[in-house]
Amino acid sequence: MNELENLLLILILSSTIVLSSTGAVMSIVMNGVFFLLTLFSASSKGSEEKNRIRKIVVGVIFLFVTALCVYLWLYSTIKPPSPPLPPKEAPYRNPNLTPEERAADLLSRMTLEEKIGQMTLVDRQSISSISDISTYYLGGLLSGGGSCPDPNVPWNWARMYNEFQKQAVEKTRLGIPILYGIDAVHGHNNVYGAVIFPHNVGMGATWNPELVEECARITAIEVRATGIRWTFSPCIDVARDDRWGRTYESFSEDPYLVKTMAISAVRGYQGAGLNRNDTVLATAKHYMGSGGTENGRDQGDCKAPLRIVREQHLEPFAGAVEAGVGSIMASYCSINGQKMHGSKFFLTDVLRRELGFQGLLVSDWEAIGQVDSSYREAVKKSIEAGIDMAMVPQSWRQFQVVLKDLVNRGEIPISRIDEAVYRILVTKFRMGLFENPYVDESLASIVGNAKHREVARQAVRESIVLLKNNGILPIPKNVSTIYVAGPNANDIGKQCGGWTITWQGSSGNITIGTTILEAIKRTVSPQTRIIFDEDASEISGPYDVGIVVVGETPYAEFYGDRENLDLPEEQLKIIDRVVASGTPTVVIMVAGRPLTGIESRLSQWSAFLMAWLPGTEGQGVADVLFGDYNPSGKLPRSWPRSTAQEPINYDRRPSEAYDPLFEFGYGLSYTTFKYINLTVSPISPKVEDTITIQVSVKNTGSRSGSEVVQVYISDVESSLPMPVKKLYRFQKVMLEPGETRNIVFTIPVSELGLYTEGSERIVEKGVFLVTIGGLTASFTVN
Repeated sequence: MNELENLLLILILSSTIVLSSTGAVMSIVMNGVFFLLTLFSASSKGSEEKNRIRKIVVGVIFLFVTALCVYLWLYSTIKPPSPPLPPKEAPYRNPNLTPEERAADLLSRMTLEEKIGQMTLVDRQSISSISDISTYYLGGLLSGGGSCPDPNVPWNWARMYNEFQKQAVEKTRLGIPILYGIDAVHGHNNVYGAVIFPHNVGMGATWNPELVEECARITAIEVRATGIRWTFSPCIDVARDDRWGRTYESFSEDPYLVKTMAISAVRGYQGAGLNRNDTVLATAKHYMGSGGTENGRDQGDCKAPLRIVREQHLEPFAGAVEAGVGSIMASYCSINGQKMHGSKFFLTDVLRRELGFQGLLVSDWEAIGQVDSSYREAVKKSIEAGIDMAMVPQSWRQFQVVLKDLVNRGEIPISRIDEAVYRILVTKFRMGLFENPYVDESLASIVGNAKHREVARQAVRESIVLLKNNGILPIPKNVSTIYVAGPNANDIGKQCGGWTITWQGSSGNITIGTTILEAIKRTVSPQTRIIFDEDASEISGPYDVGIVVVGETPYAEFYGDRENLDLPEEQLKIIDRVVASGTPTVVIMVAGRPLTGIESRLSQWSAFLMAWLPGTEGQGVADVLFGDYNPSGKLPRSWPRSTAQEPINYDRRPSEAYDPLFEFGYGLSYTTFKYINLTVSPISPKVEDTITIQVSVKNTGSRSGSEVVQVYISDVESSLPMPVKKLYRFQKVMLEPGETRNIVFTIPVSELGLYTEGSERIVEKGVFLVTIGGLTASFTVN
């Protein structure tokens, strides 16, 4: 082998070493060089002078290629300089500064990648490694329905949360804590052993805002005990069609009742301050129109004039903003064909500028992808419309890449990114996350405690609506024999409904609680015989009393959309068999909405109660059945005779029919009440005045009981079609037998205005009619 060939071999070996750590471009360059040198060597025959020249050329090429390899290797492996670590005394670390001052300082130190990370909300099941939190600077994690640690017990949730938080706080340059969110919509319902309250439709039936606030407060305590600081609740949609699969998540068909409960729920969750150890960040959802979609289709289109949208669906969100709600979630739905997630008019002009919302606006689960068939355009439209934090549980990597490219190309201004991230940071500072990012794992023991369950039991009592009673209720506790039947009598999963342990919920013994059957057994005397036969297939009767518990099986969201609301025929036949035995029959419905197909049989039933989806504390149902609590619930929804009547709402326009089986606001008691002396003053108020309405209520029965005093007002001379009547105030009052109480309500006349196409209510002159408990009075606005 000659010297030229030796040099060539050395060149190949040394270059191969460099090539092993370079990419495809280096490989192409070196292959070309090798080819030329080999060709040059193969033809090297001649004088000694020529060989010397060749050696020089080979040496030069060798040095050049080696230098090129080293340069390319360094270029491909050495990262650009990292941003500097913030000093320990950086203003954003100073708890004595305002959240706004701290957020502004922190924002000024962030890279684009860090900002986009803060805008990214990911399900815990979608990260491939815990290090993804720090690698991608994730701003938030969540647990969707059923996204639970194993084992699914409170202390393990707390442990998991601390591990995730440690990755964000201690493994990133700026140490920004994550926001961890969860759908704690009727208690901390993802967690085994947590107390489960009635779903919102049941809470609406209590007509008790103070109780709603207390249940939200307890939920906040149990959520915080597992470390989590953010709940995607309350749902304040106004469900106008029972066919909608999320009807049970809505407090009522009435905007004022929903608004009142929304204010209470927000106060319960957020308490006296987000930086306390017993509060969580509330999320008013789903902004807005989800409850008014055509045919009750989930994620559908709310087709209505803007003034009707404001009147029926905007009011609860105005109340939530007034209550200081920290975050709002946009709706999947469209309004008149425009996707809410892509509507700058609704998300920015109305929500931000009109209502004055200053908090965090989050998208719903992968809802951004629905805005446009092009994911790039969908992201662009949603962020431009006003979404601050993107719930992209599965597509989060794609979201980050697309959003970064949109910003780098100038298609989304950096100012919009800064605006969104600033809101996220302000929220985190207000929550005290930087000072207290972790949870004491020993606190998890308070989840599901006896005191919390007692409050849930009271919520169940107050939620039950007595719709019929021929005198069989309350049942004596020492009755000889009680026959219990029905698929929902002994099933904790069916009592709880959807959004319990898993997204859809499920039948069976899914968590700790008391079924209705168990509660009955605990309540009656030791001498009372209880016979349980789920389908009543072997009933012989007659017995002293029969209790049949029927209703729905668990579902959530679009899986609950229905075209037929009839109670299943097989359940009706169970009731028929008990009735046919000659047994006086009490029917209890456990469902997330009124079910139809019962009218023809109702006359055969001795009593009928609506228990909604009561949750884990079935003892509250037995308390009403046996007289330990006098039922006080009132329907928060009109009860249709058939599905064909849907949508059916009491506040209909004069041209719309209203003939329900049971009216909105209806509900019986074990006592009776009488209304007297309704007055309104002044009788000729001006627009800037406040009217005072007074009425006296007397308990004319022999038992103490609570009555819900409901104030309805009608604008009888409006220029536009207005509701025949509309709820403006209510108050729940407890009265002893024979007691009379004078109830006073005040209402600013400005509240009686109607929306046109603008954002302001216009109060028109004319006659208004007040209706309370069958009494009427009028006043005239001048």
